[in-house]
Amino acid sequence: MAQRPIVTFAVCWGIGYAVAVIAPLPWINLWLAMAAGMLYCAAMIMRPKGTVWLRSLLIVAAAAGVYGNHDARNRSLVELQTDEVSSVHFQGRIVTPVSVDGDRVSFQAEAESIAIPEYGVLENGGKGERMQFSIRLLAWEEQETARRWERGDRIELDGTLRRPAEARNFGGFDYRSYLRLQHIHWQMTAKGTAGLAVTPPESGEWGGWLAMRGIDRFRDRLAAQVDRLFPPDQSGFMKGMLIGLTDEIEPQQFERFSRLGLTHIIAISGLNVAIFLACLIWLLRRFGLTRETYLLTALALMPLYIAVTGASPSIVRAGLMAMIGLYAAYRNRLKDGLHIALIAGVGMLVWNPYYLLDVSFQLSFLVTLGLILGVPQMNKLLPVKHVKLRDALSITVVAQLISFPLSIYYFNQFSLMSFAANFALVPAFSAWVMPGGTAAMLFGFVWETGAGWLGWLIAKTNELLFYVVEQASKPDAVQTIWPTPSPVWILAYYGLLCAVLALLQPFAAKDEGVAPEPMLYGVKTNKLPFLNRQKMNRYVLLPASLLGFAGLLWYGYDPERGTAEGRVQFLDVGQGDSILIQTLPGGHTILVDGGGTVSFRKPGDAWKERRDPYEVGRKMLVPLLKKRGVQQIDELILTHQDADHFGGLQAVLEHIPVRRFLFNGTLKPLPAVEKLFQTALEKGTELVEVEAGDTLQVDAGTALHFLYPLPEGAREGVRVEQDQNPSSVVFLMELAGTRWLFTGDIGQAEERKLLDRWSAVTPGLTQGEALAPAAREAVSSGTATQVSRVYKPVDVLKVAHHGSKSSTAEEWLSAWQPKHAVISAGVNNIYGHPNRQVLERLTSHGISVQRTDRDGEVQMTVRGGKIYTRTKLRP
Repeated sequence: MAQRPIVTFAVCWGIGYAVAVIAPLPWINLWLAMAAGMLYCAAMIMRPKGTVWLRSLLIVAAAAGVYGNHDARNRSLVELQTDEVSSVHFQGRIVTPVSVDGDRVSFQAEAESIAIPEYGVLENGGKGERMQFSIRLLAWEEQETARRWERGDRIELDGTLRRPAEARNFGGFDYRSYLRLQHIHWQMTAKGTAGLAVTPPESGEWGGWLAMRGIDRFRDRLAAQVDRLFPPDQSGFMKGMLIGLTDEIEPQQFERFSRLGLTHIIAISGLNVAIFLACLIWLLRRFGLTRETYLLTALALMPLYIAVTGASPSIVRAGLMAMIGLYAAYRNRLKDGLHIALIAGVGMLVWNPYYLLDVSFQLSFLVTLGLILGVPQMNKLLPVKHVKLRDALSITVVAQLISFPLSIYYFNQFSLMSFAANFALVPAFSAWVMPGGTAAMLFGFVWETGAGWLGWLIAKTNELLFYVVEQASKPDAVQTIWPTPSPVWILAYYGLLCAVLALLQPFAAKDEGVAPEPMLYGVKTNKLPFLNRQKMNRYVLLPASLLGFAGLLWYGYDPERGTAEGRVQFLDVGQGDSILIQTLPGGHTILVDGGGTVSFRKPGDAWKERRDPYEVGRKMLVPLLKKRGVQQIDELILTHQDADHFGGLQAVLEHIPVRRFLFNGTLKPLPAVEKLFQTALEKGTELVEVEAGDTLQVDAGTALHFLYPLPEGAREGVRVEQDQNPSSVVFLMELAGTRWLFTGDIGQAEERKLLDRWSAVTPGLTQGEALAPAAREAVSSGTATQVSRVYKPVDVLKVAHHGSKSSTAEEWLSAWQPKHAVISAGVNNIYGHPNRQVLERLTSHGISVQRTDRDGEVQMTVRGGKIYTRTKLRP
C-alpha cells in the first residue's frame, strides 16, 4: 500500500463492489461506508500492527457500503401491486435521442407528473421518474412526425404503464434488470400519435438536456455527412466506428465481425481517442500553438468528443484516461499508465457503481490493464527482432488472452481465426479507415469535393476488408461454442494465466543475456540443487501451471462431461414450440422445433419494416443454445412447417452444426421453408423423412419411436402440403427409464387415427400388453429395432397445438395416462391458448400441468429414473 497506494485502493474498491453485488445484504449501506471511513482515518493515525491489511479491509467495506446504498436508493416512485395499468396520464420531458425504426418509436422521458386514477396520488406526483417509452405508429405520416422529435421536447400522453419483461428462460436476457441498471422501472406504451402532444422547449428553458440537444443535432449532421460519403451497405458501419451510432449497422455485417471477434473495431474506444488526439495536437501544432496551450485545448475538447461519440463506458474510460494524461503532461507529473487507468476506473465507479456490471466497462478496463501490464512482459517472450512487428504481436496476443473469458461469458463463441483476423485487419482499420473516414466526414463541411474523393478511397478499402471478413467468418470449423463459465472459472483462468507468464519471465531474461532471477519458490542452495528456484520453476511449477491451464480450458469447453442425468427443456419462445433434449452422459443433443415470429404485414406496409426486426431464432434461441454449451445438434426434429415451429430454425442451422434434420416428409410451399431446407443441404446436414413405425436408437438409454404421420404407401419423395398440422410428427421418447410423448400440433382427428392405427396392429392396447410392429430400418444406425409397449402410460405429455381446444381429447388422455403435461404458449396470445376446457380435462385426470405462458421455461431432469421439475418464473 505504501509503494502502490492507487493500485491497492482501486483493487480493494472493486472487491468491495463485487462483495455488495454477490451478497446484497440490508446492512451493507451508507452507514457501513461511513463507519469504515472513520475507522480508516483512525488506523492512519494510530497505525496498529497489521495496518496495511486492516486499511485494505476497511476500503473494501467502505466500497461495499457505497454500492449497497446506491442500489438501495434505486427504487421506483410508482409503487403498484400490478404489472400493467392502462389510462395513465404522463407529462414530462424527453431525455434521450428519439429512435424511429419502422413503426416503432423509442426514447426515455423523465416525468413531471404521472396520474393513475385507479391508484390515487403518487409519491411526489411521480416527478423525476424515468421511463422507457415505446410508441407503435399507425400510419406513415406519423413516422415523419416522430422524426422531428428531439431530446428536451415536452411530451404529454395517455398510455399503458407496464413493468419491463423479465427473463423467461434460464440464462435468458433480462430486460427488467437491464433497465433497472439505468434506474428505469416502468415502460410506457401507446398506439399512434393522435393521443399525444410533443412540443419543443420554450425560450429561456434550460437544463442538462439543453447542451445534449445541441450535441444530438451536431451528431445528426455528422451522420448525414457519412450517409453522403459512403454507400448504404457501409454507412451504418462507418457511423458506428466514427461517432458511435451503432443502430444502423446491418445485422449480417455485425454478425460477421462478431464471429471473428472484431466488434471492438466498431465500438468507440481508446484507439479512436488516440487518433482524435493525435490529429488534433498535430493540427494545433501546425498553427504554432505552444505545448501548454495545445495540451489544455485538447483537454478542454475531450468532454465534447466523449459526448458526440455517445459516451459509452469504453469511450468514457478512454476519454478520462486521456484527460488525466493530458493534465499530467501539462504539469509534468504523473505519467504512469497503470495509475491513470485505475484513477479513471475508480472515478467512473464512484460516479455510477453500476458500471461494474457493464460488459463494455469490464472489457475495456481489463484489456487496457492487460496491455499496460502484459505487453512489456510478452515482448520479452516473443523471439521477434523487428520492434514494430513484435509490439503488434504482443498487443494482439495479450488482448486475446485477456478478453477471452469475458468474451465467452457474454457471447459464448470464439473463433480460431480471431488472432489472425485481429492481427491483420485491426491495423488496416485503425491506420487508414478510421482516421481517413474521420477526415472525410469533417472535410465534408468545408470541401465537399475533396471529402468525396477521400470517402471513395475509404469505401473501396472497406469493400476489400469486408470481403476478407465475410470469407474468414464463413467456415464453421473455426467457430467454437463455449457454455457460460462460472465466476470461479474466470478467476482461476486469470490466476493461472498470470502464473504461467510470471514463470516464463526468467527464461525470457536469460535469452536477452541477463541472468535469470529465481522466482516464486524455494531457497537457492548448492547442497540441494534440485530444490533451487530456477529448477523448481522449470521442471515443476511451469509444467504444472501449463497443464492446469490446459485442463481448465478443457473443463470450460465441456463442464458437464460425464454428468449422469438427462434433461428435457421446454423453452419459452412465445407462441410456438421449441424443446431441447440432452441425453447425458452420452452428450447427445436433440432439438424439437424452433419457435418463430409470425408476421401479418399487409401490402403497402413496407414502411413498418424495422432495420433489425425481432426474430426468435437469432435473438433468443441461438443465444440460449450457446449459453448451454450446445456445440452440435445431433438431431433436429421439425414436427411440421408452420411458422411458429420452423421460424427459428434458420438461425440455428446458420450458427450451430446440425447432423440430421428429421421432418414429416412434406414441403409447405413457402420461400422461408425452401430456404430452410436449402440451408440444411448447403451445410451438409442429412435430411431424413420419418413416419409411423420408424425408430431412432439414440444411445443405450434413449430411443425415439415415431408414431405419426401414418405411412401413405411407398415413400416416393417429398409431397407438397399446405395444411401442416394434420401431418405433425408425433414420437414417443424413452429416456433413462422414463417415457415422454411429443405431439406437434395434431388435432383430435389425428389423435383418433393414431389410436386406431396402433390399436389395429396392437390388440388389447388398453392393457398395454401387446408389442407394436417391428420398425423399419432405424433412422440413425441402419439397424432394425422393435418399438416396445407403445401404449404403456407416459410420464410426460407435451400437449398438442399449444393447448388448443381442437386437441387433447378425453380418449387421448385415457390411452396415455400421463403424470405430467407441458403446454407451450405465448403470454396473452391472440388465440386464447391454452383453452380452458383442455386445462379442465387435464386437471380431471389428475395431471400436473406446467405452462410456458405462466411459468416461463420448464426444465425437467431425469436422475435415477425420477423426474425433477423446475420453472423459471415459479419455484
